Amino acid sequence: MLGETPAMAAEHTSPIRGSALSLQIALSAIAGFTTTLVWALVGGGDFWPRWVWFGLAVAVALHLVIRRALSSAPGPYRALRIQAEASALLVGVDVATWALSGGGLFWPIWMFSALATALAVHWVVVRHRGPREQELEERVDELTRTRRGAVDVQAAELRRIERDLHDGAQARLVALSMHLGRAEARLDDQPELAELLRQARDEAGSAIAELRDLARGISPPVLADRGLAAALDGLGRRSAIPVTVDAQIDRRPPPVVETAAYFVVAEALTNAAKHAGGAAARVRAVEEHGVLIVEVADSGRGGAEPDGGGLTGLRHRVEALDGQLTVTSPIGGGTVVRAELPCGS
Repeated sequence: MLGETPAMAAEHTSPIRGSALSLQIALSAIAGFTTTLVWALVGGGDFWPRWVWFGLAVAVALHLVIRRALSSAPGPYRALRIQAEASALLVGVDVATWALSGGGLFWPIWMFSALATALAVHWVVVRHRGPREQELEERVDELTRTRRGAVDVQAAELRRIERDLHDGAQARLVALSMHLGRAEARLDDQPELAELLRQARDEAGSAIAELRDLARGISPPVLADRGLAAALDGLGRRSAIPVTVDAQIDRRPPPVVETAAYFVVAEALTNAAKHAGGAAARVRAVEEHGVLIVEVADSGRGGAEPDGGGLTGLRHRVEALDGQLTVTSPIGGGTVVRAELPCGS
C-alpha cells in the first residue's frame, strides 16, 4: 500500500495471495490423486503418475518463488535474493528429474555449477558497489518513501477539506436558504422585500451548487462511501454519451489510488463527450498482480493529443503514484486512455 513499508504492504496483500496459493495446492492435490486413482484402476505397473505429481509440485514451488519475490523488501540485495531462490528452484527441478529418471551420471552438477557461478558473480558485484552508488540508491529509496508519504498526507488533507465543506459551509448555506424561504413566505404583503429575499435565496442556492461541485472535484462522497466501482458506475450514468462500466475490483485500493483512478475516468469521459461525436464508451477497471488498471475506450474519431492540458494533468497525478498513463488514439480508430496504478506491493 502506498505510504507503507514493504512489510506492511505484504501484510495487506498476503490474504489474497495466500488464498490463491491454497487454491492452487488444493487443485494440484485433486489432480494428483485423480491421476493416481486412474493409474491404480488400469492395473498399476510403472508409477507414471510421479511425473504428474512432479509437474504440479514444480508449479506450486514457482508460485511460492514469485510470491516471495513480489513481497520482498526493496534494496540492493533484493535481486540477489530473487536470483538465489530461482536458482535453488531450478537446481531442485534438475535433481528431482535426475532421481525420477533412474539416477546414473549426476548431470545436474553442470546446471548447479553454472547457476552457482552466476550467483557468485552477482554477489561480488553487489558487495563491491562504490560508496557513491550505494548512497544514491539509498537516497532514491528515501525520496520514494517520503514522496509517497507526502502524497498520502495531501490526499488525507483534501478529504478533510471536502468533509468540512460538506458538513460545515454547505450545511450552513442550506439552513440559510431555508430560513430565507420561510421569511419570503411571510412577506406576501411586501413584494419588494420578498423579491430581495428571493434573490438572496437564489444566490445561496448558487453558492450551495458551487460548493457541491467544488467538494465533488476534491473527493466525490460516493467514492469514500461506496468505493471505486460504485463511483465509476455513477460517472457512467451521468455521462453525456452511452457508457458501459465493467469494474472487477475485489478489494478497495488505498484512497489516494481510488481518487486518481476516479479522476482519470472522469476526465477521459469528459473528453470523449466533447470530441468523440456522441460515440459510445467503455470503462474497465480491474486489479491484476497488485496493479489497478483503469481503461476508458471510445469508438469516436480518434486523433486525441496525448500531451493535451487535461491529459497532462492526469499523467502527473498518475506518475506521482509511480503509475503510468498511456493514450492510444489513431485517427479514425477511437481513443483508449489507460492508467496503471500500483496498489498492492
